[in-house]
Amino acid sequence: MAIFMAVCRAFTARHATHLQHDLVAPSSQAAPRLPLLPRGPSLAVTVASPPPRHLPAGPRASTSASDLSPTPPSERTMTALDLASLWAGLVVGVPAYYLAGSLVDLGMSALQGVATVTFANLIVLVTLVLTAAPAVTHGLPFPVLARAAFGVHGAHVPAVIRALVGCGWFGIESWIGGRAIFLLLPSRLKSCQPLVAPMPGLGAAPLELACLLAFSAAQIAVIMHGMEGIRKLEKYAAPVLIVLTSALLAWAYTSAGGFGRVLTQTPRLTSGEFWKLFFPSLTANISFWAAVAINIPDFARYARSQADQVLGQVGLPVFMGLYTFAGVAITSATETIFGRVISDPIELLGRIGGPATTFLAISGITLAIITTNIPANVVAPANALVSMSPRRFTFAKGAVVTALISLAFQPWRLVSSSDSFVNIWLLSNSALAGPIGGILLADHYIVRRTALDVDALYSEDRGSPYYFQGGFNVAAMVAMAAGVAPIVPGFLHKVGVLTSVSKAFVTAYNNAWFVSFFVAGAVYCLLCGQREMQARPQYN
Repeated sequence: MAIFMAVCRAFTARHATHLQHDLVAPSSQAAPRLPLLPRGPSLAVTVASPPPRHLPAGPRASTSASDLSPTPPSERTMTALDLASLWAGLVVGVPAYYLAGSLVDLGMSALQGVATVTFANLIVLVTLVLTAAPAVTHGLPFPVLARAAFGVHGAHVPAVIRALVGCGWFGIESWIGGRAIFLLLPSRLKSCQPLVAPMPGLGAAPLELACLLAFSAAQIAVIMHGMEGIRKLEKYAAPVLIVLTSALLAWAYTSAGGFGRVLTQTPRLTSGEFWKLFFPSLTANISFWAAVAINIPDFARYARSQADQVLGQVGLPVFMGLYTFAGVAITSATETIFGRVISDPIELLGRIGGPATTFLAISGITLAIITTNIPANVVAPANALVSMSPRRFTFAKGAVVTALISLAFQPWRLVSSSDSFVNIWLLSNSALAGPIGGILLADHYIVRRTALDVDALYSEDRGSPYYFQGGFNVAAMVAMAAGVAPIVPGFLHKVGVLTSVSKAFVTAYNNAWFVSFFVAGAVYCLLCGQREMQARPQYN
């Protein structure tokens, strides 16, 4: 939530002087900063001739002015505190709470859950810092930086994948918001069997689907009325959820007789069972932020310096660790209080307090979901559609399509249990985000040694070093396929399509982010090295 506020401030400043800015800004407007690593010889063959044609910049969420041109120094004002605050706003949310509670539900103790989440976010921190570094150096957003590795047209591929992940998350958050509405409905309505019985083939009740559609429609209505209302609500949403979480934490402490009993509970898992659960859970926690790690340049481009970027990103493991402690402590306490683990905060709120308390709590959760879901999970898919077909889509139309696509993910199945949320949704996500991250980092730090031709990134001339083969870098496409391929059999086995697969594929799926990230990165470096060797005689 804070992330959207910080970026919106920069957007507002830019609108005042750049409404007529349709093409890339001249390079004289923003002197490039020193790269994160010293520049060295690049494996890629570069072309010296200036590109005469330029790609159109994509539209903003709130205006048709360009949003893909380099951010000028005057707009790079985001401090380390701003960036840390942005992570605080994103971390404090229902999905993060649900993820923490899911680890306890799957058998981890409170301390084991906190340690797993913190370690995973330290790994994410490394990828965040490395991915954001070129954005800070050159002021470039993710869609432009992706052109260096995937090609001027091939960059649409990771953008679409990121958009699909956003659609899935939009569906999950909307389902949670719909369940909050369901909780507030009259008991007489909820007792009507035809309305609450799951429909064959769908697995969701008509009344639940109606609440989902109503909550999605409310979010679309907010978007249609402009983003200004969201910006005003955002500054209240995070504090409200922090107060709500603190209240739940105090309730759990009082009702469970303190946290000493919760934190000293004997682990329910043996050593072997824990390690069997640890690696999928580690991968799932990395996947939780993997999509944001890919497009972190969209926000880091506004950072004041590399030091601000690095220090600000540390906010992720710090705040995630603190919020995870609250989530696992509350969830662990429910086992003591109710005799079973309740990892779903909506279900928990329905079992404690009176109608007034429930209403206030659900209202706070609804506010937090709306102000997080739209900027985090609608902007990326909607802008991807507009970027690919600006004549057919506006941002509002893209938001409607995002909501419709989210229904195809059947979010009620994804969060129907801790196992489906962690071991199906999050692990499968990591198989898509991992290869993109591996290719982007391998291209920038190993293949190109941090050297970028900013002007050429906006060129669609056939002689451009980023045009590759028809605008697509075949090496990146092959590397992505190579990264995803080992994960597919394990995924099909997990969802029941394949009855049995090799243990190696199961292990690869349980470690999907690591396998896909490193395999894709290694294959990409290998293919680029071969291409450079083949081109060297002609180049000489």
